[in-house]
Amino acid sequence: MHFAISATWGPTDPTRAALPFVFAASALQAGDTVTLMLFHDAVHMATEGTADKLVPFGPPPRFEEVVAHAGSEVLVCKPCLVVRQIPEDKLDDRLTLAGMNEFHAAAAREDARVVTF
Repeated sequence: MHFAISATWGPTDPTRAALPFVFAASALQAGDTVTLMLFHDAVHMATEGTADKLVPFGPPPRFEEVVAHAGSEVLVCKPCLVVRQIPEDKLDDRLTLAGMNEFHAAAAREDARVVTF
């Protein structure tokens, strides 16, 4: 199965920001694949080193596990990044700039389930 995961929470709420990564890590552990798209304030999670500094209350941080996994693709909403004036060279180079078309393609897969955070 493939999970298309939409994330909107960023560093202002570390626990909510971590939840999409916790879900994605669980899916990957079960042998599924994931596309995780960072929208809205979640694009801050894409900046180099930001995720390492966040400590969620309760669940363990799973950012690195998801980003490094071969079965995952982490996309960053380019319009969301632009409006926040975050330069592309500040992003973790393992992530991919994308738009709604790419998220739609992941969600439209026959084996896909969409999860939003």
